[in-house]
Amino acid sequence: MRLPRIGGATDVAVDLGTANTVVFRRGEGIVLFEPSVVAIDERSREVLAVGNEARRMLGRTPATITASRPLRHGVIADFETTEQMLRHFIRRVSGRGAEMIVCVPSALTPVERSAVVEAALAAGARNAHLIEEALAAAIGAGLPVGEAVGSMVVDVGGGTTELAVTALGDIVVSGSLQVGGYDFDEAIVRWLQRERLQVGQDQAEELKIELGSAIDDPDDLATVEVAGRDALSGMLRRATVDAGQVRAALAGPLRQIVEAVRDVLERTPAELSSDIATRGMTLVGGGTLLRGFDELLRRETGLPVSRDSDPLTTVARGAGAALAEIDTLRARERSRKRQKRRR
Repeated sequence: MRLPRIGGATDVAVDLGTANTVVFRRGEGIVLFEPSVVAIDERSREVLAVGNEARRMLGRTPATITASRPLRHGVIADFETTEQMLRHFIRRVSGRGAEMIVCVPSALTPVERSAVVEAALAAGARNAHLIEEALAAAIGAGLPVGEAVGSMVVDVGGGTTELAVTALGDIVVSGSLQVGGYDFDEAIVRWLQRERLQVGQDQAEELKIELGSAIDDPDDLATVEVAGRDALSGMLRRATVDAGQVRAALAGPLRQIVEAVRDVLERTPAELSSDIATRGMTLVGGGTLLRGFDELLRRETGLPVSRDSDPLTTVARGAGAALAEIDTLRARERSRKRQKRRR
């Protein structure tokens, strides 16, 4: 029997990500997609900008203004700033008093989960409920989560990679890795530092987009000229970077994700493994847009691999669908707490 809908038109689902915050509003769909960045005046503690406007300030502010990302690897690193950012976004799309679902990594501790709930309530939510990102991703991707069949989803976000095998409405096997799209960028930054060239994360991201690939392609001879600071002289200089160099830089974080996928597959019950062997895995999240990422997992696992049509909003759409199942989420939270107490 389908659970009753509760709440009103202001009900929202929030994918509170390290890179972006995506908000789904009941009856309307995705109503906000902005970077999870806040700019604050250090003297008055006043919020000067949030989202896209604050994102443009990163690395470009005077000493009295700080532009930062208040989440690290999917975890709230700065509670006050996260609360202010969330309050700003929620006011823009629904106002106070919303019934809210927030997506969280599966590896969050009880304390970290409580911090997310507290931030949502402080931002004006009437009630706040949590759903694992991987489960929301599976729902958003249209996988048969509620059926007695195994489905696998891999969600590569900005700060974490969430993996799960679902069946009968819940997660059967999961994995969480603190590696995501920003780690791809950082790997490029570190590689260029070995070449004595210092560049910012924005430049590294541009290189990733233009030249990055998860698989080797000897015929790809593309190059990009990048400007940075010479690590020895401190002077500005330009250097030419080719696709092979960027692939070499990305090899480390990609290998970690592949190993995490293998680990989840090895822990999957045989009955569900049979389903996944036939159905394959579904990719969501911005990190999976890296060229050749799907082919890399196909080669490494031998499984069919597909990507959701709109991987950047899959999690928020799945959480939005779960707004109709608030009672189920409440029951899962109570069960989780009971299990923690028994331990």
